[in-house]
Amino acid sequence: MSHPADLNIDRIAELSRLALTPEEKARFSAQLGSVLGHIEQLAKVDVAGVEPTAHAFPLHNVWAIDVAQPGLAVADALRNAPSQRDNMIVVPKVVE
Repeated sequence: MSHPADLNIDRIAELSRLALTPEEKARFSAQLGSVLGHIEQLAKVDVAGVEPTAHAFPLHNVWAIDVAQPGLAVADALRNAPSQRDNMIVVPKVVE
């Protein structure tokens, strides 16, 4: 099992762009060591007969009935537009 002393918490903090106090380094090192210990225990579990899955239960596509409904009024849609013209939002040109 990984021991907090085995972790290079300074390197991990550097890679994570974190400025840690000495107290945070001690606390996070112990917490990370504990997490890695749990991961090592999970690695020992025999999963030879377990099929890989992304979800705990089967998923099926559920399609809602496509029914036209009233949308947002033009005035409401344009209310926060920074610029507008002819009932359209004007945006900066992005293609030359």
